[in-house]
Amino acid sequence: MNKPVWLLPLLLPLAGAAAAQDAGACPYLAADTGLTWEHRGAAGSDFCRALRADGSEAFGMTIAQDAPFKPKGGNRAEHVNIDGRDVTWYRTEIAGSRVQARETLVPLPDGRVAYIWVQAQTPEELNQVLQQTQSMKFDTTRLSSN
Repeated sequence: MNKPVWLLPLLLPLAGAAAAQDAGACPYLAADTGLTWEHRGAAGSDFCRALRADGSEAFGMTIAQDAPFKPKGGNRAEHVNIDGRDVTWYRTEIAGSRVQARETLVPLPDGRVAYIWVQAQTPEELNQVLQQTQSMKFDTTRLSSN
């Protein structure tokens, strides 16, 4: 049985994109981010970690009815757009660490909220990760709890 081998280079990018997308209730990520999702679901909530190729966490999120994070206006930092929503990132400090950390909330149409956090070693890494978060697309039919 002879299969057209010339199709393989055309299909490989699709395989990578599919792998980056297949993570239960996590939002879609642009394939060019190089990130993949690790997903864990629990009753009424989802935990998603966006992982780099080396296995380190680029950012994480929980999707649930309520978020553990309560923004404080004085900690406002960057303003971005995630899936058509204006989002404000808030500075946060991790005791005893010089890590660049940010947190935000993204309200979803189904009434739940995505609480997203980022921890980066440098300002450059922080900027890169914040750009990657802007590629996310929340599919509320896919995100609905079972």
